[in-house]
Amino acid sequence: MAVPKIILFYVFTPLADPEAIRLWQRSLCEQNNLRGRIIVSRDGINATLGGELDDVKRYVRGLHAYAPFKGADIKWSEGRGDDFPRLSVKVRPELVTFGAPDELHVSAAGVEGGGQRLSPEGLHRLMAERGEDVVFFDGRNAKEAEVGKFRGAVVPETRTTRDFLPELESGKYDDLKDKTVVTYCTGGIRCEILTVLMKNRGFKDVYQLDGGIHRYTEKYRDRGFWEGDLYVFDQRETLEVKGGEELAEKPHTPAPAAAPAPER
Repeated sequence: MAVPKIILFYVFTPLADPEAIRLWQRSLCEQNNLRGRIIVSRDGINATLGGELDDVKRYVRGLHAYAPFKGADIKWSEGRGDDFPRLSVKVRPELVTFGAPDELHVSAAGVEGGGQRLSPEGLHRLMAERGEDVVFFDGRNAKEAEVGKFRGAVVPETRTTRDFLPELESGKYDDLKDKTVVTYCTGGIRCEILTVLMKNRGFKDVYQLDGGIHRYTEKYRDRGFWEGDLYVFDQRETLEVKGGEELAEKPHTPAPAAAPAPER
């Protein structure tokens, strides 16, 4: 019986030849019948892919065989078999287009100068210690936040990641610069960059939810601080958070016409 799966992952690491990585990744995906979208840059890789379980497992083994990607944190969810219309593998200046490539510095250990990482359990400890002094800051766009968000979260007025810099520099959030701010996004990649941009603009106590909403809701489902469901970047569009052992497609969700970029 067919068992379709979706994976998403990213790795920040310096890549000397992004074009060679692009060619290898396209070949590896084609060999394993995967569709989806991969972005490669000098700073690493960002991907969301779908296929049959055995094919996806073979792809992951191939990915992990390359030393710089050996530690890639693969996030799994249920697919339905038609989640991506095609395979796209591209080289771009930024893994996520914030429009600030010169502010990002990446080493073999990952992004330098970002916010402190919080595990799902670490977030709950922080909330127990500081309570209402903690502010959730959504690192996604407003459409995603309509589907679900953390309780009481600040949701910037953004349509794309390019909107974050003008938002941060607008003065709207200056009252948060001395507060404890926890950023979150779908899988974690946007917060890796967003927390750098925030710290560069005077936000003093900034955290990022490690593994994003995906890892948090795997752990706590609807029993924690998350409210609603999870918007995802494929034709499922929404994952239901409540109940079950694995994030599942929410029934009767309309599909977008094309696969969007893997901003997570």
